[in-house]
Amino acid sequence: MVLPRALAKLNRRVTNPLLGRLVGRVAPMAMVVHKGRKSGRPYRTPVWAFERDGVYRIALTYGRDVDWVKNITAAGGFELETKGTVVLLIDPRVDNDPSARWAPLGVRQALKLMAATDYLQVRPA
Repeated sequence: MVLPRALAKLNRRVTNPLLGRLVGRVAPMAMVVHKGRKSGRPYRTPVWAFERDGVYRIALTYGRDVDWVKNITAAGGFELETKGTVVLLIDPRVDNDPSARWAPLGVRQALKLMAATDYLQVRPA
């Protein structure tokens, strides 16, 4: 079971603003910068992001049906703030891997405990 929606609302209002100071500076934390599909309003969403062989993968701990994933899929790309830099990423694709082989061992175990089997895969522009 992925994390519940009620926790997502709490995180959006309380945890995310507090973590915003670390996100993008401390790996694997990163910030997805995107715009709303309908409103065009800018959003910043903290995520766990991992780069290997020129491909970025982002753990979808709340599942694939969250607004930020819909926003970046509709837009075809987004900016990722990670390790003090901004990377433009394109061609977002949601994949499923119950073994989470793409993630480092400790993260893989956490994702398995959450049953978070979906991830977003993107490449630099």
